[in-house]
Amino acid sequence: MKKILVFISLILFLMILVACRDSQKNSNYEIHPFITKSDQSMLLYKLPSFLIGKDKEHSTRQIKILSNRTFQIMDGFGAAMTESSAYLLASMSDEKRQKTLNELFSKTDGIGIDFIRIPMGASDFSLDNFSYNDIPAGQTDLSLFNFSLERDERYIIPILKEILKINPDIKFMGTPWSAPAWMKDSQSMNGGSLLPQYYQSYANYFLKFIEGYKEHGIEIYALSPQNEPLYQTSNYPSMYMHVHQQTIFIDFLGKTLRENGHQTLIIAYDHNWDNYEYPMTVLSSEKIDDFVAGSAFHCYSGDVSNQDFLNKNYPDKGIWFTECSGGNWATDFGSNISWNMENVFIGSINFHSKGVMLWNLALNEENGPQNGGCSNCRGVITINNDETITKNEEYYSIGHFSKFVLPNAKRVLVESSYEDIIATGFLNPDGSIVVVLHNNSFEMIDLNLNIDGVLGNYIIPSSSTVSLLIDPV
Repeated sequence: MKKILVFISLILFLMILVACRDSQKNSNYEIHPFITKSDQSMLLYKLPSFLIGKDKEHSTRQIKILSNRTFQIMDGFGAAMTESSAYLLASMSDEKRQKTLNELFSKTDGIGIDFIRIPMGASDFSLDNFSYNDIPAGQTDLSLFNFSLERDERYIIPILKEILKINPDIKFMGTPWSAPAWMKDSQSMNGGSLLPQYYQSYANYFLKFIEGYKEHGIEIYALSPQNEPLYQTSNYPSMYMHVHQQTIFIDFLGKTLRENGHQTLIIAYDHNWDNYEYPMTVLSSEKIDDFVAGSAFHCYSGDVSNQDFLNKNYPDKGIWFTECSGGNWATDFGSNISWNMENVFIGSINFHSKGVMLWNLALNEENGPQNGGCSNCRGVITINNDETITKNEEYYSIGHFSKFVLPNAKRVLVESSYEDIIATGFLNPDGSIVVVLHNNSFEMIDLNLNIDGVLGNYIIPSSSTVSLLIDPV
């Protein structure tokens, strides 16, 4: 009996020792703040680091971070590598292009973009119309004998290869604006719909895209069947795809990819927030449940909270945010940052987005090259005629996330007790925590940071966005 009591005492002592060690380990945090102010006086500017751990609660305004309450796993942050963007980057001198790519894709020298959307063929931001299987009018090519990635091999693929040398962890998503003209009822890339007799040929077209890119060392992580399927125009490549057409086509596409050994994600919808019924219908199909990974949204109509309907009804399916563009219709830097944070970034992420991508990565001073679409859209960066670059508000919006949130980070619960401060947070695989705060008010706010019960004081300046990189010490 005495031996048993000694043994129990020893176990209790060890448990207390471990608890004390863990308590000491997590009793302090080193905070590294990076700030962007709406007046542009500071742009992703690193402020002095500080420690917290022994402070007491001093304010009713609190940001509470619970790193053990985790949600979606993040895929990354970035923009679209349109042919226009790739062409502009390829046209720069080697030295200036390398510097620009580092500022976009390096986590040490730049903002560490790690998610890129690739138009499959022409879009409204390409040099002209093309598909990967263009043939003379009136002909068909069911075997896709004439399939070629030659256009992408001019600009997009070489630039992507340079980017992978800087950041090999990048994920790529492919999205078509139109099927080849011969597959459509309009016989044109601009408008019209995919003809049912070509569903299998078009699925093979996606397969060839994936395998062709793989031969270049570029793995395609995800696909969507159609960009903005509820919009068609005669002005630029587009294709109307009714929800029932998309559901049927995903069945063809999913079977084709799986039969050929590809687990590439298939993401439905890829259009505005206002019509969440479309992806709800796709996701309700039991026939394609094993093929469709979730749905994607754009910002041009509707409200970001509609993403929540998808999550509540299909919590096992992912949500991605895949397109939004700034432009000359909104030129106030601070207002644009605020809108981006409230809707596209913090808003979208808190409503379950696994990744956030904006539209063109780079455009020129004339907001182009354009191919019949938006005439006043703004790129994440502007490549000026003298090869200097202008980092637009979209650059800093992305950077507050992509620079600090590592691949496979998990969103964590972050609660703000003050309505003018919105926030989201992440637990990185290395144990660090990232919290992004946006103060939408015109006052400096003194608040408590509560990180898993550890309290610290922080003052967030007015009209500013702050990323806090938090390391346990």
